[in-house]
Amino acid sequence: MSLSTEFERVSLPLEHAFTISRGTQTAAENVVVEITDDDGTTGVGAAAPSAHYGETAATVEAVLPDLLAEVEDVGDPHAFAEVERRTRAVVERNPAARCAVSIALHDLAAKRLGVPLYRLWGLDPTRTPESSFTIGLDDTDVVREKTREAVEAGYGTLKLKLGTDRDRELVAAVRAEAPDATLRVDANEAWTPRETAHNTEWLAEMGVEFVEQPVPADDPEGLKFAYEASALPIAADESCVTLADIPRVADRCDIANLKLMKCGGLLEATRMVHAARAHGLEVMLGCMVETNAAIAAGCHLAPLLDYADLDGSLLLADDPYDGVPLPGGRVELSELDRPGTGAREA
Repeated sequence: MSLSTEFERVSLPLEHAFTISRGTQTAAENVVVEITDDDGTTGVGAAAPSAHYGETAATVEAVLPDLLAEVEDVGDPHAFAEVERRTRAVVERNPAARCAVSIALHDLAAKRLGVPLYRLWGLDPTRTPESSFTIGLDDTDVVREKTREAVEAGYGTLKLKLGTDRDRELVAAVRAEAPDATLRVDANEAWTPRETAHNTEWLAEMGVEFVEQPVPADDPEGLKFAYEASALPIAADESCVTLADIPRVADRCDIANLKLMKCGGLLEATRMVHAARAHGLEVMLGCMVETNAAIAAGCHLAPLLDYADLDGSLLLADDPYDGVPLPGGRVELSELDRPGTGAREA
């Protein structure tokens, strides 16, 4: 068998400017990868690189020819482990680029078997947690309006970005508009350990479910202090990047927040899920701002999760790809009527 490959960089404007404690984003630069077999069946994946982890669309484009050359040399879309081994040997520090290859290969393999990806893994499509919908930092009135729109669209689980001197005001605004919603908050490393201990007291009073990455990832002892002093469960995101990080955070958080673009692909993400379970952690899968060509693959991992944050494509003004149905944040794998990840051109 022979495989052919190609990739294309796409710029995806966001519906609204998206702000976290580190800055504001108005568009997402993704790189879409296609792998095609002899019969003309094509698997699709995408990279959504983050400069915070040292990647850009340009670095993805720079390394993809070498990664895809390995795919073509292997020539077997079902040889996930061999392709992962080879591509990791080519570039270790470009996880989003390797992830795009991993997703496209899995999509192609499942399509060749005529099954959705979750079926290839033997997972139950009905056991999926509801995905949160993220509300970025903004003026309080804008946050209030975005919350109202999310509630009207049927989202029952919201995630609010924090990390300002108006955090209490923002949470109060969201709670006023969504009194019955499950609410999570994400400080993106903006608080000190002692601020975390203080903030979780009033956040707990406002019915927040958990706090994501309150302290800087380069302060592991601060994360441990925050975890031990917090009135709420702590999810580790920036502190939990690859499989090796799971044992490092196991005694300083309650939830491991995985991202395909951080860890480098679907095999590694699955290993991280099982390692987290072995260390007594709950598991969440998050995302970057991504096209459905990437998000759809993450949705197929949902039956393995406790929590999902898979709204990256929902933040786009227009996604060139359809994916797994996510009405109101419900990950409806059982409604998927096509093989592979479900990603296809819109």
